[in-house]
Amino acid sequence: MPTFGYKHLLYWFGLCCFLATSAAQARNLPDFTELVEEQSPAVVKIETEGRIDQSQSFHQGEEIPEMFREFFERRSRPERDFQSMGSGFLISDDGYILTNNHVVENADEIRVRLIDRREFSADVVGTDPRSDLALLKIDAKRLPHLEFAESDSVKVGEWVLAIGSPFGLDYSVSAGIVSAIGRSIPGAGESNYVPFIQTDVAINPGHSGGPLFNLDGEVVGINSQIYTRSGGSIGLSFAIPAGLAQEVVAQLRDKGRVERGWLGVVIQEVNRDLARSFGLKKSVGALISQMDPEGPAAQSDLRVGDIILTFDGQAVEQSGDLPPLVGRVTPGTEVPVEVMRRGERRTLDVEIGTLPVEQAQATPSRDPGGPGDPLGLKVEPVPEGADEAGVLVSDVSRDSAAARAGLRPGDVITQLGYDTVDSVERYRELVADMPKGEPVAVRFLRQGQPAFTTLQID
Repeated sequence: MPTFGYKHLLYWFGLCCFLATSAAQARNLPDFTELVEEQSPAVVKIETEGRIDQSQSFHQGEEIPEMFREFFERRSRPERDFQSMGSGFLISDDGYILTNNHVVENADEIRVRLIDRREFSADVVGTDPRSDLALLKIDAKRLPHLEFAESDSVKVGEWVLAIGSPFGLDYSVSAGIVSAIGRSIPGAGESNYVPFIQTDVAINPGHSGGPLFNLDGEVVGINSQIYTRSGGSIGLSFAIPAGLAQEVVAQLRDKGRVERGWLGVVIQEVNRDLARSFGLKKSVGALISQMDPEGPAAQSDLRVGDIILTFDGQAVEQSGDLPPLVGRVTPGTEVPVEVMRRGERRTLDVEIGTLPVEQAQATPSRDPGGPGDPLGLKVEPVPEGADEAGVLVSDVSRDSAAARAGLRPGDVITQLGYDTVDSVERYRELVADMPKGEPVAVRFLRQGQPAFTTLQID
């Protein structure tokens, strides 16, 4: 018989402990089989056909030299047929279906297929490009449907599951956890007001519009976007929260469109130096860099240079938090807005307007980059007919405070600290009074876009 030494006993003891631990961990992992069996019948596959005008994508008229224009016009097709597919899910037993707007956009024909292979032609009840949601209707009764989870019930770290048709593969299931909530995606365009749920669930083209479930089988989100450089999932996917989706659905069913709150401001992030210059202890809030003269903010006591800290009782930790809060307010409602102004906190009552179709309710502005006065600037009066008063930067000295702040020739300085710059003389007075060694906020326009930065004289 083989003999076992001390090391052999330790090895076998360790292996047994590992197997026992692995088995215990496996028992603690969620079992999705029952959830999938119960909820899959309410998930649908959506196929669309349509035709889009692509003439603008081939040429822009005067931008193409005359000798080549005829070639492009001959080769370009003004319209192109397309087909697309995505996912969706039934939200009522009488045939209402929720999906993404981009799944059905420009579609002339929409077909919906259920898990039992039945197919229906769907009508569009209403769409909302800003939230990327669309409500469809099929002519059927007694259909399986899904329930939404309570608003804002999703937690970071909890298990979630997606069902959809990635790459046209019917009813594929993938699972993961919630990575973050309240995400504002840079470059999301009209969707910048959606506080996305970020997950590591494998989401791919074709999943769009499908449901994201919690372990109770409730819909916590609608899969909408992925971040990818390869075209496939890399563990960064984003879903529209269920609470926001319910608000949109209610308006689409009642009116076929969505009305949102509008503040009429351009905002930017508050960095450390800006926070310090405005009297804040940390970088929080949304800095107002411009206001629509006809907007609700301009009609209230809000001012350019105010930093919005709370809106309707909700904290604004970063600039991306503000658009969703504004958009969800019913137009005509008066809400309290807490701001930091001249180093002091104050609360203002602002009546929220209705978001125009072509506007954005709070638009993040572009961040500024990257021998004269103490700032290193040469300035001159702005040309007549300029949109705002200020001084035009004509030269920036190398290695100066202005150069370190990212100012460039062509920028128009409109504000230093808390004071408006309306002339070269006023600018020089303010520069002469600037403190040494302390950051001072500077508002400027670059190609018509407003932004704040900070300057510091050593």
